[in-house]
Amino acid sequence: MKKTSFAAVLAFVLPATLVAQQPSANGGAQANPITTVFRNRTLNLQKNIAQAFDSIPESKFAYKPTPAQLSIGYIAQHVASDNYFFCNNFGAMKGAQTAEDTTTADSLKAKWPKAKLVSKLKESLTFCENALSQVDDTKLAEQITLTFGAQSQQRPRVSMVLGHVIDLADHYSQLANYMRLNNILPPTALPRPTKAGN
Repeated sequence: MKKTSFAAVLAFVLPATLVAQQPSANGGAQANPITTVFRNRTLNLQKNIAQAFDSIPESKFAYKPTPAQLSIGYIAQHVASDNYFFCNNFGAMKGAQTAEDTTTADSLKAKWPKAKLVSKLKESLTFCENALSQVDDTKLAEQITLTFGAQSQQRPRVSMVLGHVIDLADHYSQLANYMRLNNILPPTALPRPTKAGN
């Protein structure tokens, strides 16, 4: 296992094991501490990504820092596509994409209007949230079959759950950088609301 992959697993699993050692409200250990950590992190990233795309003006969706990088519109369609790839492997629940989504070239989808791109992205985020509800700690080690072209591979389900969180974090970081280059504060940099009485 690569050091970066091992570090990523530790970054998610160690906090979960610490949480598992904490008593729950009824005095016992918390149920499904690992999937709870994955779920909380995933939902937080999804919220930030949706908020980021909502706050970027449509006029910036063609923006990319250099010719070799992806445009903001391209990132929107790419994240939606990635969401179906990962989350369709969380259990029996499968997300359906339209024929237009699966047959249109990514470079053309990247130029769709902001409203269409963001709507499709949010649909994929809702599907992933629902699909994640199928997973508990006992299902993370289950073997699933992934097919790439003519090749199939067996992997544990956790590889898809972890892969999804890492993918969301990667693309949120990318968006946050693009936003800052355009003088737009990313969601995680916005001032936090103050508590009443402070």
